[in-house]
This record gives sequence, C-alpha cells and structure tokens, in this order.
Amino acid sequence: MSYRKLGRTSAARKALFRSLVTDLFQYGRIETTEAKAKEIRKVADKMITLAKRGDLHARRQVAAFVRPEPVDEDNKQDVIQKLFAEIAPRFAERNGGYTRILKLGPRRGDAAPMVLLELV
Repeated sequence: MSYRKLGRTSAARKALFRSLVTDLFQYGRIETTEAKAKEIRKVADKMITLAKRGDLHARRQVAAFVRPEPVDEDNKQDVIQKLFAEIAPRFAERNGGYTRILKLGPRRGDAAPMVLLELV
C-alpha cells in the first residue's frame, strides 16, 4: 500500500486528515508528527489544486472534505471561502508543491519526530 495507516481505522484516519487539513488552511501552519504531515501534504495539495480550478464542482468537492470552520468573525468567512478567495490565487502560478515541512526535533513525551507543516 502506498500510504501510512497511522495506527487508525480508515474512518478515523479520514477524520484526522479532515481536521488537520482544515486547521492548515485556517491557520497557515500546524505542528504535527512527521508521518502525519507527509500524508496531509498529499491531501492539502489536492484541495488547493481543486480550489485553483475554482468552478462549482471543485467547490463542492472541497466542501465535502474540508470542514466549514469560521476563520474571520467580522467577514463571516469560513475555511472553504478562505481557500478559494485567498489561498488558491496565491498559488495561481505554481504547479504543485504548495506545502513545506520543517523538522522541529523529537516530542518530549514519546520522542516522535515533530515537524512544522506550512503553506509556502
């Protein structure tokens, strides 16, 4: 198999990816383990590519995966709107490679390798 199972069932793994990808788009960077970051990068790149397309079908595909968390209370903007309005135009000239992984070192409790996953 060409993906990491991360010690979870498929439903739990999908829920984890939805949550982490939503947080990545909401905050621009997240701190997580290296294995999770490498798997999330694949999903995040697909979502940004869909957002770059920008049509209604792409918006519905993104909305089926990314949770509609509120980003800005003033503008009543959620993560999906931010992805299409701010993040996708920023990567209009870029053909992939939308995320960067920076290694932080081992986690204190279990020595898991921690990384910072951020949008380029």
